[in-house]
Parts: sequence; structure tokens; C-alpha cells
Amino acid sequence: MTVETILSTARNRGGELGLSYSGAVSPAEAWALCQGLPGVVMVDVRSAAEWQFVGVVPDALRIELRSYPGMVPNAAFASQLQQQVDKAATVLFICRSGARSDEAARLAAEAGYAQVYNVLEGFEGDRDAQQHRGTLNGWKAAGLPWIQG
Repeated sequence: MTVETILSTARNRGGELGLSYSGAVSPAEAWALCQGLPGVVMVDVRSAAEWQFVGVVPDALRIELRSYPGMVPNAAFASQLQQQVDKAATVLFICRSGARSDEAARLAAEAGYAQVYNVLEGFEGDRDAQQHRGTLNGWKAAGLPWIQG
């Protein structure tokens, strides 16, 4: 699948989902964009505890959207993003399951980022029948590169 096809599919998904930002990509599509689109930036918005104990995507920029414990909102999220990521970049947001990254993508679009995508399913994905994450879907279940924090 080409970069252009992935971005077109992501935009179509965004329209179907009624997103206020560019679109949404699967974990495999996100990885393909990271490999094939110069200047793409993946931003992991999970908490520092998650990065440390669950693992991280290599080379992803880490900016907490909410901090553990209590999942307290990071009031400086937008300014930290603007300090570290050019507004002209294509930005992919990832979290545990896709909810916080959706929130981060909305905030980025409101801050003037034009190419913003949510990574659906997130790093760990949905819970399975045993209430465990990381087996049904998501970055880890897709077998994509990650390292222990």
C-alpha cells in the first residue's frame, strides 16, 4: 500500500467517523507511514508510567496528555507539542487504545496542525475475554516494533 493510498483511506475513515482532524490509521498503516513518509512524527500521549512499564514505539516522541496517578490532564500539552513538532509535519498520535490519542489529535487540529491522524486501536488495543490488552488488536498485537520502557 502506498503512502498516498494510506492517507486517502485515513481521510475517508475520518469523514466516516466525523473527525475534526485529518483522519485515522490502523497500526500497520501508521508503521508504513513512519517508514515511507519523510518528516512524519509519531507522538505517544500515554502516561510516563505506561511508557516505563508497558513499552514504547521506537523513535516516537513522548508527550503526556494525562499523567498517572489520577490521569490528571497536562495543561501544557499543546505548548509542549508546538515546541517539539513543526505544524507542517504529518503527526500520528498513539495512546493505549485510541481514545486519548483522539483527544490529542483534536487538540492538535485546534492548535493549527493540518496533517493530524489518530492511530486506531492504540499501543495495546482492546481487552480480550480475560480482560487483557495486547492480544486482540493494537500496535503490539500487530507485531510492530516496540521496546520495553
